[in-house]
Amino acid sequence: MTSARIRQAFLDFFQSKGHTIVASAPIVVKNDPTLMFTNAGMNQFKDIILGNVTPFATRVANSQKCLRVSGKHNDLEEVGVDTYHHTMFEMLGNWSFGDYFKEEAIAWAWELLTDVYQLPKDRLYVTVFEGDARENLTFDQEAYDFWKKWIAEDRILKGNKKDNFWEMGETGPCGPCSEIHVDLRSDDERKKVDGKLLVNESHPQVVEIWNNVFMEFNRKADGSLEPLPAKHVDTGMGFERLCMALQGKVSNYDTDVFMPTIRFIEKASGIAYGKEEKTDIAMRVVADHIRAISFTIADGQLPSNNKAGYVIRRILRRAVRYCFTFLGMNEPFLHKLVALIAEQFASVFPELKSQQDFVERVIHEEELSFLRTLDTGIRKFEAWTASTIAGDFAFELYDTYGFPIDLTQLMARENGKTVDMEGFHVCMEQQKNRSRQATAMSTDDWTMVREEDQVEFVGYELLECPAEILRYRKIKKGNREQYQVVLSRTPFYAESGGQVGDSGVLEAEGRQIVITDTRKENNLIVHFCDQLPENTEAQFTARVDFKRRSLITRNHSATHLMHAALRKVLGTHVAQKGSLVNEEYTRFDFSHFSKVSDQELLAIEHLVNEKIRENIALNEQRNVPIKIAQESGAMALFGEKYGDFVRVITFDKNYSVELCGGTHVKATGEIGYFKIIAEGAVAAGVRRVEAITADVAEAYLNDQLQTIHKVKELVKNPGDIVKGVEALIGENESLRRQLDLLQQEKAREIKAGLLKKIVENGGVSMIVEQVDLGADAIKNISFELKQQVNNLFCFLGANVEGKPHLSLIISDNLVAEKGLNATTIIRNLAKEIQGGGGGQPFYATAGGKNPDGLSKALERAKSIIA
Repeated sequence: MTSARIRQAFLDFFQSKGHTIVASAPIVVKNDPTLMFTNAGMNQFKDIILGNVTPFATRVANSQKCLRVSGKHNDLEEVGVDTYHHTMFEMLGNWSFGDYFKEEAIAWAWELLTDVYQLPKDRLYVTVFEGDARENLTFDQEAYDFWKKWIAEDRILKGNKKDNFWEMGETGPCGPCSEIHVDLRSDDERKKVDGKLLVNESHPQVVEIWNNVFMEFNRKADGSLEPLPAKHVDTGMGFERLCMALQGKVSNYDTDVFMPTIRFIEKASGIAYGKEEKTDIAMRVVADHIRAISFTIADGQLPSNNKAGYVIRRILRRAVRYCFTFLGMNEPFLHKLVALIAEQFASVFPELKSQQDFVERVIHEEELSFLRTLDTGIRKFEAWTASTIAGDFAFELYDTYGFPIDLTQLMARENGKTVDMEGFHVCMEQQKNRSRQATAMSTDDWTMVREEDQVEFVGYELLECPAEILRYRKIKKGNREQYQVVLSRTPFYAESGGQVGDSGVLEAEGRQIVITDTRKENNLIVHFCDQLPENTEAQFTARVDFKRRSLITRNHSATHLMHAALRKVLGTHVAQKGSLVNEEYTRFDFSHFSKVSDQELLAIEHLVNEKIRENIALNEQRNVPIKIAQESGAMALFGEKYGDFVRVITFDKNYSVELCGGTHVKATGEIGYFKIIAEGAVAAGVRRVEAITADVAEAYLNDQLQTIHKVKELVKNPGDIVKGVEALIGENESLRRQLDLLQQEKAREIKAGLLKKIVENGGVSMIVEQVDLGADAIKNISFELKQQVNNLFCFLGANVEGKPHLSLIISDNLVAEKGLNATTIIRNLAKEIQGGGGGQPFYATAGGKNPDGLSKALERAKSIIA
């Protein structure tokens, strides 16, 4: 059975059981501060499980794209080493929201696996929760009894809390779970060791394929459990493992999910799969990682140095490293796999196929960039002369240059060196601790003031309304304590779609509480404040900061006008890749593969201002069926999860029509004026434009005019400011040339003086002096002296505009014969000037903070050659 048929059989089966089949959510998570990526099928249903929204259906099934790079069995550095863990994987799942429970879930799981998929019953084992006395949780007798109807009791195993009690996080819905495991070993191996002894023992052929979670409890912040008002079923079956079991393979990578990719890699590299472990691992790494990279980029997350973008860059660079080190690929290769992946998943995840060209270009540029970085790291490694690679240096290669520690160890062995692994692990742990501390946040349980669940947002029409507090809780991040408040009605827009959240006040009984921010957390509008009202049961007035909101609104509407203008001026390939709209400016990222010229920027700016002057009225449509909205030409963003009904924002149906939940002006004339202030690259194939409007644009233009006025006064040519500046530049250039000639003459005199001060010491020609020159001039005469003087050791110090500067150049033969290393020496001497430096074995420089230490550094340099 092919993987495509396996997936479809799952969906068809649950559709026949009354389940609504839904599309996969984007792999990149938004509006959930606890997650960067979708890591389980239930993520998109979290609001329903938490009780924040009413279920659109009580029975649901789908195949969800997931990404995991940390946690149990999911260390990124282990993916590809074993045969059954992945970064990106598909999770087949079925859910019941207050509908069926254990009996039906267990019966249907057995029916699908044994009747539809026809897995041998004697190869299956199931686990049930054994209970936990410390939590006052009893054995899951109910699940055990239901399983007895279908499977022999000796195949029903009891599992502990670690394996058989599933929790969403430190707080939230949780409950016992029942896993289904399959034994894929040969008959001979099964006779030797009973399969039930290998369940949950990390055996590569005795693996969990399905987990049925029965959500019965809510974990509170104090660790206690309380029953949920409605019980839910949340199941997840690993698609790749299921394919392995049904296709009779012993590795996920041997299935038709991965083998087309591996065959392509074989052909490109000229290396056969299955011949050598290290090249097999490399091919598995690449086959796994290209899926994660491609789908996350297609869903809107570009590689970067921050947060989710950094995770994707790490995955991409790990794949490049394996290509480079073990497959002999020194040129970009990964981008060539995108077309294969896009075609393979076109029918189930079409978003990659529709953006194939863009994704290929982004990956190609990332590969080029990293290969350059890799080359720099290799040169840095080769400059290391000591026999032991220091732990902090190995970590620098890992963190800055993307070297996995196994690559550093391999290169060290090839050069007869060792690596200080203990020191490396210390640096790794320090980094992890810094990361944990930076993101650590504690959250108390909600204190319920009123039992209402639904929150009404009225901020499209009103900026002020009566409201009651429904619930609140305290949060702490670092040393800052704040409160989160949920209101019955709110005019406050919660940060979403690039638009920042509103601020304002909550007023009652003559007192005001400042609302500093508004965000969505799992579809709940949460207001942030530094203190709580004295009486949380009072009747409040919720009031948005009108001035700030109006500036944000103008910038958001201007963003829509700019998006349309970009597509008209640059082409319809332009697609939004990110945005930030606040009260100061709008920042818009979009797909485009070359710099936007000044003429193009002017054309975009002119078109937007033309639409502003036309004073186009806003046409806002709410609750439009998504299909009708898309058929009307409304632009939707890749990576966004839209509901069945959407809001459509139109400024002239022939100009700008977008799906959008943000706030907007009633007519474009309110924007006032639009001015682009910056354009540049964000990532490969992505440009960024920043623009300002209204009051901020007016202030900007006035500031520019004042600057021009001052320049006119300075150049003393009010008639033609350009000619005045050109004349000044010409005069400055003439003076600079004269100064350069004087500096060159001075350098020649100093160099002649240094030649007279050479001291012979044990066959070494030493020059150790302080000179009155700049850094560039010192470098030039150092290299000139190296050409003229044999066996040279030349150490020069200087006070360059109040800052100490050190320079050391050593003849190549002294580096080779005496083991001298300029970088090591100068780093040591730089301590005297409270600085640091680096370079190459024959030449290095250093800077510092303490010019008074120059004399001590020079004195110490004289004693280096004994």
